Amino acid sequence: MSTLHFLNVGQGDCTIIQHISGRCSVIDICSDNYQPEFSEVLSHVLAQKAKGNFRMCDYKTNPIMYLKRLGISSIWRFILTHPEMDHLDGFDALAENFILCNFWDSGVRKEKPEFENCPYKEEDWVRYEKIRDGNETVNVISVQAGSRFQYANCNEQGESGGDGLYILAPDQQLVDQSNNNGDANDASYVVLYRSSGGKILIPGDAHDKTWEYVLKHYKESVENCSILIAPHHGRKSGRSYEFLDVVKPKLTFFGCAPSENLAYDAWHYRELPIITNNQTGNIIGECSNGHIDLYIENRSFAEKLGANVTITNSKGYYNIGRINNT
Repeated sequence: MSTLHFLNVGQGDCTIIQHISGRCSVIDICSDNYQPEFSEVLSHVLAQKAKGNFRMCDYKTNPIMYLKRLGISSIWRFILTHPEMDHLDGFDALAENFILCNFWDSGVRKEKPEFENCPYKEEDWVRYEKIRDGNETVNVISVQAGSRFQYANCNEQGESGGDGLYILAPDQQLVDQSNNNGDANDASYVVLYRSSGGKILIPGDAHDKTWEYVLKHYKESVENCSILIAPHHGRKSGRSYEFLDVVKPKLTFFGCAPSENLAYDAWHYRELPIITNNQTGNIIGECSNGHIDLYIENRSFAEKLGANVTITNSKGYYNIGRINNT
């Protein structure tokens, strides 16, 4: 069994995959600089009785603490979908606390942000550049759309297999355009995880040009996915949502943003179900034998869904159902 963890990190992204091989992938990081106070945790427990707005985005998860509780000490690959700070928040601490074996670099480059009066930390960007430029003992892998390589999507004999991770975007043209116009979203990594339970699509902040490329070259690969992690955390972003007509996800995970900024209508119009971190807290998908069992952190929302809250996983999260792919 492999396990997908979609963390509640506020207005950013962090996805963890524990592969059947025993290797661990971390895709983006955010909120590692968040340290909850005891009073916040107590308020969080009391808020479990809330109805409607479940306010779980107010109680973010620290990815470092979460990884340590999983017993993880080594991260086989860190995949930065694109170099923006809501995907890099806490990267320095990640590199300090864990052995980072591989870093995927698409070739997208951005100028160093201004950090004065900024919620993010400069040391995260500095550490990212240091590792990206090969100045640490982390193996930097320069890979783009269609790359086939050992452990990601090939076994040791070069045959299909590995950890089931396939890069669908960007290609070099998208990277060059991004580097020229400064829009990193249109050269975001789009990663397809072919789990034993079904296809899981992780597109970072992919915008229209990226989706056009994916649908032109990898339409069959993204058709009828089990799970989509909503691009750009599910925010409205002046974009086309026609990709949903092909992907047709059985379930989409939205991150955190004010509800008026989320693109609910694009999914509701197509009758595609969604759940949000604000409702669920962290989400876990346990993948095996043609199905994905879903578990969430927030008991109140599980009860609202009518779930049997006596069914929990090893972390004590509540089962809300199964996505079948057989």
